[in-house]
Amino acid sequence: MKIPELLVPAGSLEVLKTAVIYGADAVYIGGEAFSLRAKSKNFSHDEMKEGIGFAHEHGVKVYVTANIFAHDRDLAEFEEYIKELAGLRPDAVLISDPGIFAMARRIAPELPIHISTQANNTNYETFEFWHRLGASRVVAARELSLEELRDIRSKISPELEIEVFVHGAMCISYSGRCLLSNYFTGRDANQGACTHPCRWKYAVVEETRPGEYMPVYENDRGTYIFNSKDLCMIAWLPELIDAGADSLKIEGRMKTALYVADVARTYRKAIDDLAADPELYRRNIPYYVDQVSRCTHRSFTTGFFFGRPSEEEQIYGSSTYEKNYTYLGMIEDRNELGMYGFIQKNKFCTGDSIEIMKPDGRDIEANVLEMRDADGSIIGSCPHSRQHVYVDLGIALDRYDILRRREA
Repeated sequence: MKIPELLVPAGSLEVLKTAVIYGADAVYIGGEAFSLRAKSKNFSHDEMKEGIGFAHEHGVKVYVTANIFAHDRDLAEFEEYIKELAGLRPDAVLISDPGIFAMARRIAPELPIHISTQANNTNYETFEFWHRLGASRVVAARELSLEELRDIRSKISPELEIEVFVHGAMCISYSGRCLLSNYFTGRDANQGACTHPCRWKYAVVEETRPGEYMPVYENDRGTYIFNSKDLCMIAWLPELIDAGADSLKIEGRMKTALYVADVARTYRKAIDDLAADPELYRRNIPYYVDQVSRCTHRSFTTGFFFGRPSEEEQIYGSSTYEKNYTYLGMIEDRNELGMYGFIQKNKFCTGDSIEIMKPDGRDIEANVLEMRDADGSIIGSCPHSRQHVYVDLGIALDRYDILRRREA
């Protein structure tokens, strides 16, 4: 069986390291410019250099997104940026704009290029068009079905790889080509500044009654008519592989380390189980779904893979996520007292029951026996964001273990 790549998002250096440790084959990141997730932390030059080095030391690839639709004013800066990227030696650059593609090929021909889903790649001629120009991979539009993917795979060059989104948020607009954000707020989604207006609550105005706003009711809480469920294809990995997917892509460069660890670890196990024994994979599907449900998520959908989605694929009652766990932090060091230190992400207290999440798949329950601040003083809680704290949980911990608290 062909084993697909597991491609995991990272919006910061911390999350990149988490993705690497928790099972990614490859990680995609954005620099401080030319990326469609301008609101995520993104990577400075030095952070990108460190991240690429860390990933390569662990045998993991790094792809850098440069997938904005550029204006003339962007091109001079991009020329310098692509030279900088070439010096950092990522494993590929993701591009959607044909002009940006041409500049990258001219300036840094040694850099592999992947074509972003923003380029609306929906047919085999488009895939082959990019391949003839020098692309090594094309990211399929989310609007393709498994049958369409299978047909494309059969008609394109065997050397051209297909990358497919399999998990995460879905966009209301065609492969992310949204104009709502720009119209309502002046922030352009295709320049990396999306305000996610698809998650807002809307009302209807009838033309003869201006100023009279009528809610679109689904129930007494109203409705969020553009709010899609989250994609989850972990129960259909054999079908994705059969359709020709070379890389399985997780959405979420604005997600926390906890989210990335949870999803990466679970998809890693599912892929490995399938490779070892398809029957083992089938038996474990309820376990995989339970695991990815533990991180912050909306209700799940299979998107367009099995045909055009119906009205059941929308969430009408709320735009909020389901949240079962709170991220507390990731173990970084150990002090002279043998206590384990990390940067605290959310408040917790001595005596709390928490869970230790390990890269190998184990989840261990523990109690916070003692807590100290960075100066060594005993504290009963850690209310300050990003406070460096040390804890005694009564058991040995390892670097990159994640601490979380169950909320439901």
